[in-house]
Amino acid sequence: MNFTETAWEIFNQSIEDYHVSDDINTLINNPFEKDSLERILYAKNWIDTVQWHLEDIIRDENIDPTEALALKRTIDASNQKRTDLVEFIDSWFLEKYKNIIPKPDAKINTETPAWAVDRLSILALKVYHMSLEANRESASEEHRLNCQAKLDVLLMQKDDLSTSINQLLTDIENGNVKMKVYKQMKMYNDESLNPILYQKEQK
Repeated sequence: MNFTETAWEIFNQSIEDYHVSDDINTLINNPFEKDSLERILYAKNWIDTVQWHLEDIIRDENIDPTEALALKRTIDASNQKRTDLVEFIDSWFLEKYKNIIPKPDAKINTETPAWAVDRLSILALKVYHMSLEANRESASEEHRLNCQAKLDVLLMQKDDLSTSINQLLTDIENGNVKMKVYKQMKMYNDESLNPILYQKEQK
């Protein structure tokens, strides 16, 4: 299997494992070896899967405001973990390709491999849940047909994104693309960068 085939399989294993209990509080039980890329990819999708369901819960119009605030804080923390893990995956690729010398005319891609992998992980969740809707017996035939049409598009996106990621990795390996990573430097969680937080401290 190529890289994206392996990643897609791991993402779907994570999604299936989560839905055994379908509980946002379920602790991850990562089946892959420590320090392996497979383990990192599984952890990445687990975070995405839990956050997917957190986002569902917080959109309940009847949710208690106190619970909603707590969930929003949980989602913020999850987003930070997600970003940190994406950057960790990019660090893995940087190490893998550290001896590759880019050609003088090497291009710079608009996104790094890990951020493309992030989109593939989210796409796996979209495919899983849209497939459920396309086959939900309690839904109307119109609903199922609409969801099947959307699922077909998602699967096309999966093929195209997978091809693009594999091409990007090949271009990096061949020196045709220069891998350059910028840390995201998210500001809203940093007490020294978020005005709401540091102004509060100054009062």
